[in-house]
Amino acid sequence: MYLPLHFAQPDALALRALMRDHPLATLITHGAPGLDANPVPLLWLDDGSPHGLLRGHVARANPVWRDTPPGSEALAVFHGPDAYISPNWYATKRETGKVVPTWNYAVVHARGPLRVVDDAAWLRELVTMLTRTHEAALPHPWAVSDAPPDYIERMLGAIVGIELPLSSLQGKWKASQNQPAENREGVVTGLRQRGGAADQAMADVVGRAG
Repeated sequence: MYLPLHFAQPDALALRALMRDHPLATLITHGAPGLDANPVPLLWLDDGSPHGLLRGHVARANPVWRDTPPGSEALAVFHGPDAYISPNWYATKRETGKVVPTWNYAVVHARGPLRVVDDAAWLRELVTMLTRTHEAALPHPWAVSDAPPDYIERMLGAIVGIELPLSSLQGKWKASQNQPAENREGVVTGLRQRGGAADQAMADVVGRAG
């Protein structure tokens, strides 16, 4: 990833927060058929290593777990807020006119060797953990135990676990850090006025980055 220093996000807590808040990653692998990309919800876990690990699962019918050589490097891309930035929001447009549009975004790249786990007990623990995580904010959380046991067994047989012990984590917060303060203020105001959920989220990112 092209990563100018002023866009680099070195804060490990910020990287983990983005992965937690936007868990649907694009998992990029390379096997015999060539490059492959799959959207996969992944859960970051602290295993005591410098970068932690990611766990998730794919459909057994998905060939990615068979086509990717064991231990080969995979890349999980987590996509945070993003927004189009209009040059009309820059104070310097009125002063010089020397402005152009851009796009702001926040992403995390997580790399590590792909490990396949085809074990029913491991998968049951994983899906229980995933369910608790994603149901926690709901007024009446669904639990794995709410479904008939034989049905859960069949569902577990239809998936395969994946794990990435992470060798590196990179964060890129492209949030108008290369603009003067008055332009960043204009970006925050413009995003707030445009009012979409992604705009509000990016306004928060730009405000913190400034």
